Amino acid sequence: MIRVSGLSELFVMETREHLVVSHKKPTLTPKAIIHQNFGDKACYVVEEVKEVHQIECPGLSIPQMRPCLYRCTLQLPELCVISGTFKKKKDAEQSAAEIAIEKLGICTETIDPTPQEAQESLVARITNIFSDKFLLCDHPLGGHIRATLWRKGDLCGSIPISVLAVYDAKLLSLCKYINPDVESNPFLVISFIKRATINLCQYLATSERHLCIRRLTPYPQDIVESLMKKHDSLECIQVAAIRIPSSVEQSIEPVILHISLREYYLDVIANELGFEDAANVMISRNLGKASSETRLFFTAPKPYLLDLCSKFANEKETLYLMGSLNVRASYFAGQDITGDAILASIGYTRKSGDIFYEDVSVRLYYRMLLGKTPGGIYKLSREAILAAELPSRFTTRANWRGSLPRDILCMFCRQHRLAEPLFSFHPFKTSSVLSGSSLKVAESGDNVIEHGNGVCVTSPMHSDSELFKCEIKLLSRCGDLILLCSPKDGYKKQNDAIQNASLKVLSWLDMWFKSVILPFERLCETADDFNIQIYSNNIISEILAGQSTHNGQLNAIQCNKLVEPTYMNSSYDMLGNIVQSLKIEGPYSGACPCNGSLPCIRYSVSLAVESQNVKEVIEVCDEFEFEVGVGAAVSYIEEVVMQMSVGQYAYFSTNFLTSNLIYASAGESTKMLSLLSSKDCSIAYEISLIKVAEPPEERMEQALFSPPLSKQRVEFAVQQIQESHATTLIDFGCGSGSLLEALLNYPTSLEKMAGVDISQKGLSRAAKVLNSKLYANSDAGGQWTSVQSVILYEGSITNFGSQLQGFDIGTCLEVIEHMEEDQACLFGDVALSFFRPRILIVSTPNFEYNVVLQKSSPPTQEQEELDEKTLLQSCKFRNHDHKFEWTRAQFRQWASDLAGRHNYSVEFSGVGGSADVEPGYASQIALFKRDWKLEDDVLKHADEHHYNVIWEWNSRKE
Repeated sequence: MIRVSGLSELFVMETREHLVVSHKKPTLTPKAIIHQNFGDKACYVVEEVKEVHQIECPGLSIPQMRPCLYRCTLQLPELCVISGTFKKKKDAEQSAAEIAIEKLGICTETIDPTPQEAQESLVARITNIFSDKFLLCDHPLGGHIRATLWRKGDLCGSIPISVLAVYDAKLLSLCKYINPDVESNPFLVISFIKRATINLCQYLATSERHLCIRRLTPYPQDIVESLMKKHDSLECIQVAAIRIPSSVEQSIEPVILHISLREYYLDVIANELGFEDAANVMISRNLGKASSETRLFFTAPKPYLLDLCSKFANEKETLYLMGSLNVRASYFAGQDITGDAILASIGYTRKSGDIFYEDVSVRLYYRMLLGKTPGGIYKLSREAILAAELPSRFTTRANWRGSLPRDILCMFCRQHRLAEPLFSFHPFKTSSVLSGSSLKVAESGDNVIEHGNGVCVTSPMHSDSELFKCEIKLLSRCGDLILLCSPKDGYKKQNDAIQNASLKVLSWLDMWFKSVILPFERLCETADDFNIQIYSNNIISEILAGQSTHNGQLNAIQCNKLVEPTYMNSSYDMLGNIVQSLKIEGPYSGACPCNGSLPCIRYSVSLAVESQNVKEVIEVCDEFEFEVGVGAAVSYIEEVVMQMSVGQYAYFSTNFLTSNLIYASAGESTKMLSLLSSKDCSIAYEISLIKVAEPPEERMEQALFSPPLSKQRVEFAVQQIQESHATTLIDFGCGSGSLLEALLNYPTSLEKMAGVDISQKGLSRAAKVLNSKLYANSDAGGQWTSVQSVILYEGSITNFGSQLQGFDIGTCLEVIEHMEEDQACLFGDVALSFFRPRILIVSTPNFEYNVVLQKSSPPTQEQEELDEKTLLQSCKFRNHDHKFEWTRAQFRQWASDLAGRHNYSVEFSGVGGSADVEPGYASQIALFKRDWKLEDDVLKHADEHHYNVIWEWNSRKE
């Protein structure tokens, strides 16, 4: 009778639990909400839409491929809705669902329960956990309860409260509504569960001596016998784990847990910690992934546990007074851990009713430790712990290897239990300002006058060159601001801005973790260099939680004792200080890494003890590719690789590694410890250079020149325009219109511009860019350019056409090398004999300068013995599309002969480098000038070619 009444009340409580907890619904997508309300009755039909797109570039004669757009129709029993058009099908479906939700008036707001409602739900949830039905479910807690049935005496069916607090997300969530401090102090959950069981004293029993809960009435005998028979096994498993002593003076040590499937595994862990049973065993949050069962098992001081409801439960100092704070374990868990701790991966999962376990080795411990630092996360993502380093710069997505900076920052925040980083973008307009050898960038509205190359050049009042800045905020889980990074640099792409800003934060944090002792004052000073503002209290309490000394005073961050630094700063000026007995073998092939290139190496690292004639391999990597010049590899490895050519092998040794890195890479820790204790122990490297991917021409130039050569060539052209007072210009081989667009940024005398190219794709891009810019100028009243008309032609620059005659200035910048050599010579003849501009500017790469671009380290003794001709032969063209590249002598010969044949004068100049310093300019320029006047009649040609007009703009027609 009593039992029936009890079951009825249990049913009521379970129902109440469902009703109250349902107030707090997870964030759902519109489609999920529709499915929740209509299930299979909701029908989505997505169709491709053929729409008339707004013309991006009026007058463009080239047909444009438009992206596919989709529209979704959602049919519900009560209504039918149609979405707008989207580039992705899923976006169209979500939009349709959102429209339906709005029309039906479905409430999507989540309502948090009040503390009183949460308390009632907590009682109902505990009741549900100890029901007959829950015993048979696949919930992890069900596995724990079934395992406790093997316990003897009063412990049979008794489950530690700490298990309930950790393994049931609903209980934890409800406790957070009762008191938000649960987020920072998980021990509070135990006190709330203990209070809730008081209301269930007629169903559940608790012990004053042990923090456990059990049912007063036993589970049905048939259910228990069925479970016992199903899991009856004499098998004993061995689980490798790690003991982390509370004293930092003691080393961690591996332990083996011998667990019978007929006993509760927490009792075995309790015995390992020196206790009789699991009653007082505390369990940390899971470490690593959300699905991981890797946790820390420890015991808190008994006075603290037995008085959890008192004021001391909220005071951190209690742990210092009542027990020894385990700073290393606390660092792992992101919460306070006291006494010795066992790091193990064991528990029950929803996937299987049987116990799940994985071995935790010393190697895994140090890899987990490495994964708490920014540089360590990057090393692990590369699977190259002894070779990779977090790069100092993000150049391009194509050159980056491993996890991206943004992803690393997010992972770092999760590891330290911080909120997800907040990224905000700040677009701004810029103006280009000529200033001789550098390009200044001023925000829109500035009117700066600079003197470049002897000519007064006024910066434009307008430029549609939009850049992005990314600001990053790091917050605690409670929303307190920890760190603010506001970089001053702008980037053309949002992704580049976010990656570079993330890398700034990571680089500063990584410097912090590398430092052995870093006073907080010095930390603040270095933060300023990274455009970072830090908030000291939050930094110490959130990022370095659990790493303070026992008395709570933190005058300096002693990483060597608290977090066991994973590596040291590897920035040495002299390679000889680090590398010993360097030997490079194999013939010199001439294919060498250079600044910005991507060498790919195969390497092995061994721990060598010369006195014992022992060499133990600790890390091998068949393919490790990295970008040169950004710090993506350990400095001494990069320095050695820069002295090699493809096909060569290098052998050297070093003592420049910490034991933590070795433990994170090596397998057997006992053997490694023995070898490391030897006085003549060293690290031996064997490296072979497999291949080298040359950097793109623009990237290679950007590494050495600021501004890039492309901008310097524009400046040169602007100077010639201003000196000659030219009003018309034609760009031969205009491509995507980069020169024509750039010229619009400068106040010149130009009134008409034209471009000609053979590529429709390039001309299409040029038309769109120029159209956007010129229409913006029209809207501004034509204040920032004097250009009245622009026209783009399709055709080869080696064909004659009267449409290209009569221009004041012709430009052909970095074009002829993309043609066959005979075609380049033909262009010169056609340009000066038929097109005949008053001034023709031709630029092309100086092949001799490739030695500088493709070598960023001094040649080895073997290379020094090679003559200049051999070195030039070993150099490659700057671009795979180049058909030829001329030396200075070859270029001068071609230009001088061409000028002589057509009665032009020629002057030689260049950009990048200097004419007086070998090997001259990086980009050599020939300036052809015509001193005689053209006849009034247009020159006729028997094979005149008609150029197709691709796009035309005229200010008078607007």
